[in-house]
Amino acid sequence: MAGNGPISQDWEPVVLRKKAPTAAAKKDEKAVNAARRSGADIETTRKSNAGTNKAASSSTSLNTRKLDEETENLSHERVSTELKKNIMQARLDKKLTQAQLAQLINEKPQVIQEYESGKAIPNQQVVTKLERVLGVKLRGKK
Repeated sequence: MAGNGPISQDWEPVVLRKKAPTAAAKKDEKAVNAARRSGADIETTRKSNAGTNKAASSSTSLNTRKLDEETENLSHERVSTELKKNIMQARLDKKLTQAQLAQLINEKPQVIQEYESGKAIPNQQVVTKLERVLGVKLRGKK
C-alpha cells in the first residue's frame, strides 16, 4: 500500500447488530406474547370487515339484481332470409358450388355456407364481393 505518512491501526470497536424488527415481525404472535410478558403497552384494533366476506357478497347481490332486471335481448344481427335466398339463387344461376364461389371472393367455403344457412353475421365487405362476383345486387332494391 502506498500511503502519505505512517500507517496507523484503527482501534475503535465495530458493533454488529441485527436489523430492527419489521412491521410484520412486530405483529407476529410470538412478538406480541413476548411484549405482554415484559409488560409493554400493546394496542389492538379490530378491522371493520375482518374475517367476513361482506364486501364480496354485497356487490355480487347488486350485480345479480341488475342482471335479473335486465330484459333486453342481446344478440347479433344475422343474415336475413331474403339475402340468403338471393345468394343461393345467384350462385345456382351461375352454376357455382359454395367452394367455387368462396374461392372467387377469396373467402373460406365455410363463410358461404354460413351466409346461405343464415348463421353468419353480415359483413358488408363480403356482401360486396358476392355482389361483384355474382353480378347481382343483393342489398336493397333490385
